[in-house]
Amino acid sequence: MTGRPVDTEDQLRMALDTLAGGVQPAPDAYRRVQREWRRRERKRRLTLAILAAVVFALADAAGLWALNHMPEQPHVIFNDPAPAQPPAMPPGSP
Repeated sequence: MTGRPVDTEDQLRMALDTLAGGVQPAPDAYRRVQREWRRRERKRRLTLAILAAVVFALADAAGLWALNHMPEQPHVIFNDPAPAQPPAMPPGSP
């Protein structure tokens, strides 16, 4: 006996140490996980690019639709008469 009673924490620590000692990682585990992570990252980027293209196309389509459905008559801004021409300066004046 060690003189010290074994409590639940010590028992749990010994059990987990025994369990962890028996774990052997696969030799290619890191490469496999890294390949999976890169695949997911490419998929995320492709999805984002497609989403951005769809939003851009929808905005263009909405703008073209709005322009196509404008009334035939010109807008008030374009009905103003041409501005008056300034008087011609006589030759030789500064």
